[in-house]
Order: sequence, then C-alpha cells, then structure tokens
Amino acid sequence: MSAGDPGMAQLALLDDAGTLRGDWRVRTSERARRLAVRVLPGGLVEIVVPRGTRPRAIEQFIIRHRPWIDRKLAQYRPLDRPSADGLPDRIRFTANGECFDVQYADAPGALRLAVENRTVRLSGERARGVLMRHALQRFAMRQAHSILSPWLAELSAATGLAYERAQVRRQRTRWGSCSRNGTISLNVCLLFQPPTVVNYLLVHELAHTRHMNHSRRFWGLVERIEPRWRELDAALTRGWREVPAWVLR
Repeated sequence: MSAGDPGMAQLALLDDAGTLRGDWRVRTSERARRLAVRVLPGGLVEIVVPRGTRPRAIEQFIIRHRPWIDRKLAQYRPLDRPSADGLPDRIRFTANGECFDVQYADAPGALRLAVENRTVRLSGERARGVLMRHALQRFAMRQAHSILSPWLAELSAATGLAYERAQVRRQRTRWGSCSRNGTISLNVCLLFQPPTVVNYLLVHELAHTRHMNHSRRFWGLVERIEPRWRELDAALTRGWREVPAWVLR
C-alpha cells in the first residue's frame, strides 16, 4: 500500500514521532523475534515489536491484522459511554447492587474524595482528570476489599477450601489467580459482574488451592460446588464489556 493510498491516510495511527495514538501503544521487546499484537480489556491495543523495527513496518503489520483487532475490540470495548473527560456521574457495583452518585467540585488545592449517603464527592481542579480517575480507582479498590474479601472467606468456610490470604488488584487480563502459597488475588473489575458470576470466580480460585491446574479433577471439584460453571465461565469471558472504561485506564 503506497503512502498516498486512502486506506493508509484513514488509518493514521502513528504520529510524526512514530508513536501510536490514543489507546494503541507499541512496546519494544528485547526477546521478540517478530511483531505481535494483543487487545486488552478496556480497548487497549498493544503492538509488541523487536528492537529496531521501523514505524513503516509497524503500520503495515497493523493494516494486515486490522480485521482481527477490530473483532477483539468489539469483544472488549466497554458498553458504557464515558463522558468527554472519561469521568462517571454514577458508579454501580453490580456484584452487590450498590450505587453511588458522583459529584465534582472544581476547587483549588489538593484533590479530596469523600463518601456520604451513597454519594462520592470529588473536589479539586477538574482539569486534573487523571488524578480524579485515580482517586475513583482507589475508591473502587477499597469497595472491592470490603465486598470480595468477606465473600471469599464465607465461601471458603462453606466449602472447606482454605486459602492463606486474599488481595485485590486492578488487572487487564485476569479475573483472579491463586498462588502456590495460597494467596488468592481478585480483580477489582469483579465488582461490575453479576453475583452468580462473581461467586463462580471465587469457587474457581478456591478450587485451585487443591489443584494448581485445570485438570479433570479440578473441574470436577468446581462442578460439585457450582454445576453451572460452564455457563458462568462464558459469562465471565464476556464480562469485560461491563467494566467501565475509567476503571481500567
């Protein structure tokens, strides 16, 4: 495709410095032998390239893989329509049905967040939208700790599947994980999934305390606790679209 081709002009992914615009990024890898692409929940496209790759080669690679990229973006792009600055007016945690209105006050000084009567109030310079988003992410993390950790503990007691400790993280690729030392990590994004789906994920991670694999014995244990695991696992795969964009950015 020539530089004057309309398709090339329409793509226009690279700026004058050869950097991808918007939610596209290039990551140089010393170990990469060829270009690769992955699409992450939240609509981020990452192009992995060997060191020394020319911008022209990156753009040609993207053109060849654009149909696949667009299909994955459709699968992961959040269903919500964020405001121009990407900040929400309401937060709904589907996992337990809690809703919070979000109010913003443009004020000088340090950014402050307060929660009262199901209202989150953020005061600070509205132009500092990134800091406000980070404050909302920290608020979501606190909520996740207070909701998911007791939930996991109750389920552990009910099933007899013991774990060492629990932690909440903000991840783009995993809903949860269980380490060999019994630490279960849960994604804050679970707050935006239905209770049945969250419960299945907790069962899934607790089952890993017995089987650190996805063997028949592992799935047999999961099925004894949650017979609908196939349906719920499929719902979890689709669940990234339910996560608001501000959580992952």
